[in-house]
Amino acid sequence: MPGSETGLPVGAAVADWRGAALPDGRRLDGRLCRLERLAMERHASDLFRAWRADAEGRNWTYLAYGPFADEAALVAFYGDMAARTDPLFYAIVDQLSGVALGVASFLRMDPAHGVVEVGHISYGPALQRSPLATEAMYLMMRHAFDDLGNRRYEWKCDDRNGPSRRAALRLGFTYEGTFRQAMVYKGRNRDTAWFSVLDSEWPRLKAAFEAWLDPANFDAAGQQIRRLEDLRAA
Repeated sequence: MPGSETGLPVGAAVADWRGAALPDGRRLDGRLCRLERLAMERHASDLFRAWRADAEGRNWTYLAYGPFADEAALVAFYGDMAARTDPLFYAIVDQLSGVALGVASFLRMDPAHGVVEVGHISYGPALQRSPLATEAMYLMMRHAFDDLGNRRYEWKCDDRNGPSRRAALRLGFTYEGTFRQAMVYKGRNRDTAWFSVLDSEWPRLKAAFEAWLDPANFDAAGQQIRRLEDLRAA
């Protein structure tokens, strides 16, 4: 264990650390989807249609905002969010149709320490549990590590949000613990579950993502042949 001048244990040295770069909103292209900086004039109508397919509004249960009664209400909220740089919002666009199906963002950016979070994820039903959704998360993670030079990539969610917790684990995040009574939103308590991926873990995870996304990993019906979890463990 490394020591300090006082003889007390300290963390490992981080050689030549100069910090990470901030996300700049550049377009991120994949085979199935692309991530474009969110813009109401391009994406609002698509997103309203995509989210309206969730007739019960279940998608908004664990978000502090939404659902939106009409497109004008969506534009009022996301128009303000789209103008910000933290969070920095992306529209997730189907490469084939050119239609926006959901959003995600980088947030809580701390380039001095090389930390960035992914969040504000909201998928229409057509995007949920699809290869496009997995590719979108891969593109953001790849950008955070390979292009921006972060050391730590975070995912946080309501501790009661089972689908989000399962998604984080499937995507290779490690559960780190739960912050009790971390927030109040929509008039109720939120205990926040924390997950992360570290830069030392990224090369192995990147290889698993790329093997899973390879067209050869899908049969004629579009069903996966090997699970992402299994490829990570290989």
